[in-house]
This record gives sequence, C-alpha cells and structure tokens, in this order.
Amino acid sequence: MHNALTTQRILSIDALRGITILVMIFVNELAGVQGIPAWMKHMPANADAMTFVDVVFPAFLFIVGMSIPFAINNRITKGDNLLQVQLHILFRTLGLLVLGVFIVNAEGGYNKQAMSMPIALWSLVFYAGVILIWNVYTFSSKTIVYILRATGIVLLLILAWLYRGGEDGTQTLTPQWWGILGLIGWAYLASCILYQLFRGNLIGIVIAIAACVAVYGAGKSSAEQGEANWLSGLGGHATHTCLALCGMAVSLVFFDQKRKLDLTKRFIVAFVFAAVLFGAGYILRPFYTISKIYATPTWALYSAGICTLIFVFLYRLIDLQKVSGWTSFFQPAASNPLLTYIIPFIIYAAMKLVHVSWPAIFYQGAAGILWSAIYAVLVMTAVIGLNKLKIRLQL
Repeated sequence: MHNALTTQRILSIDALRGITILVMIFVNELAGVQGIPAWMKHMPANADAMTFVDVVFPAFLFIVGMSIPFAINNRITKGDNLLQVQLHILFRTLGLLVLGVFIVNAEGGYNKQAMSMPIALWSLVFYAGVILIWNVYTFSSKTIVYILRATGIVLLLILAWLYRGGEDGTQTLTPQWWGILGLIGWAYLASCILYQLFRGNLIGIVIAIAACVAVYGAGKSSAEQGEANWLSGLGGHATHTCLALCGMAVSLVFFDQKRKLDLTKRFIVAFVFAAVLFGAGYILRPFYTISKIYATPTWALYSAGICTLIFVFLYRLIDLQKVSGWTSFFQPAASNPLLTYIIPFIIYAAMKLVHVSWPAIFYQGAAGILWSAIYAVLVMTAVIGLNKLKIRLQL
C-alpha cells in the first residue's frame, strides 16, 4: 500500500456510525407517521430536492468507505496474503447480498396463498438463521461453532426452497432490487477493488470518484437513447460506490501517516474536499437533479460533502478535544451495525405474526415524532442487552 494508516482506534468513526444508525431507526419508524413536515420524510423521486432523511443511506456508504482502508491494511499487517484478503471481501459481499435479497422478498412479492407458512414466521426463522451464521461465538470448541453456523445455513436454504412469489406462486427468491444491504454490498466490493487497484493512494481514489460520476453519466445517456445495455444498469451502483470512495478519501486525508501534513493542513484539505464535492454537485445539478431514488451524482456529492463536514466536527470534538463520554451510548450499535439493523425487522415480524400493532396515536403528528425517537433509543438499548447475552453479529 502507498499509505500508512494510524493503528489507534478512531472513536469519531464509531460515533458517526452509531449516530447514523440511530437516525436510520428514527426515520424508518417516522416513515409511517402522518401529519409531519415534508423535511422529515424522503423527497419524491422527481422533486430535485433532498432532506436530512435522504442523507442517512449515503452516510452508511460513506462510513463503509471510511472503514475499508483500516480493514484491508489491518488484514495485511496480520499476515493475510492476497488470496485471503480477496476471499474475506467476497464472503462479506456475498453475505450482504444474501441478506438484502431475503429481506426484500420478505417485504413484498411473496404469494400469501402459495406460501407454506405466514411470511412473518418465515422472516423470524430467517433472522434466527442470520444470528446462527453471523454471531460472534465465544465457545472454546470450534465444532459447536461449526454446527451452529451450519444449522443457520440449512435454515436459509430451506427458507429459500419454501419461498413462493409472483401471481401464480411459482416465483422463487429473486433480487427484485438488492435491498439496502445488497446495495451496500456491491458498493463495498467495488470500493475494495478500487482501493487495492490504486494501492490506497489518495489521488487514485479521487480519480475513481470522478470515474464513478462519469459511469453514471454514460449510463444515463445510453438509457435516454433507448440503449438498454450493461452500462445503463451500472449508474446506481456507480453512485453508491462514489459515496463509499468519498468516505475512503476522508480517512486517507486524516489518517495516512505517509502524507507529511500537520493537523491544520489536514483539516484544510478536508474542507477543500467538501467544497469541491458541493461545487461539483452544484455544477451537475442541471443535468441530473437531486434524487435519492434515482441515485444521482448530485445527491451523492452533496451527501458526501455533508458527511465530510459532520465527520470533521466529530473528529475534532471526540478524538482531539477528548469530549467522548457521550459516545459510549452509541458504541454497542456502532460495533454491531448488522444486529442493530435487523432488530426493527424482527420486532415488526413478531408483531405481525401475533396480529399486534402500536397504538394509532403513535402514527400521528408530534406524538408520532416523539414515539419514533423513543423507539430508536429503545432499539439501541436493546443491542446492549443482546450483547450481554452473547449475541453479536459480524459479517
């Protein structure tokens, strides 16, 4: 690698991940609330606008990108060879894709009459399998671990076989779309490849960011001309990869020790980087508009600029000024993002199975906003309890 990343734990990255998860749970619950301001919901696809809600998914991708250099460098430092690193990346990508496809098919497209069990029960068994496969076990016997993970894999295979979708009930599990986790998986894979291709060089990563925007533009141009080819289908993935690469660039700006810059200059570079992102987004807006649904470069560049500034603030506050006590609440969720992500799905499936729902007042106006905030905190707290029960998921 052409860089030398710091080996100390960066608390501000964990804090940014934890805050993003908290906001994600909040806005997901808020999505069903009526009578709230438009800025508290996703903007429609053609609105040419965005709200803070539309920055949550980009923030996830941005953080994924921030973490990739540390993860790959750490594996190389521990002695993993090139093949071992690639296998780890591929297995993690496969896990995200599998999770994304299962979750998407549980949300819609299933044939209720053709299914041999209620979709809520199917979902709960799926999440049981997820926990069995990806839990971090502390057993001294590896045999027990292998048995538990094999059981989880068998459960997922059975569920895939039992699934019935489509109007005639003959459709199997399909990537209707890849789901949030699947989209993250593709962006993760592409970003890991590009990071290694450019050997962790910041300039190379910036070039890759520009290339992602160019790929989106080429694909959109092909689509507008009626040419349905592989390039037109890459636009969204290119935009998502662009977001991850922006996070990667910020990590390299601040933590690459081979770059002989003092702290002040690193902050200046970060501010310049954010300004360039905002400027590029402004220039591209007349061509692509702002749209999360269409995954436009303008939306991605604005979001990456916002994430850069938020991280700059958190890094200065937490890691430099040592105002970090408040981050302990976010640490369990930040260390267990997958577990935190699936908890609301498990709650929803369990409630659906027993035909229970939250009181109607929880979905109206100010009461709904308050409940969504309380719910997000409760889910984050539940992660702490599950960790004490030795349930921690790691892809």
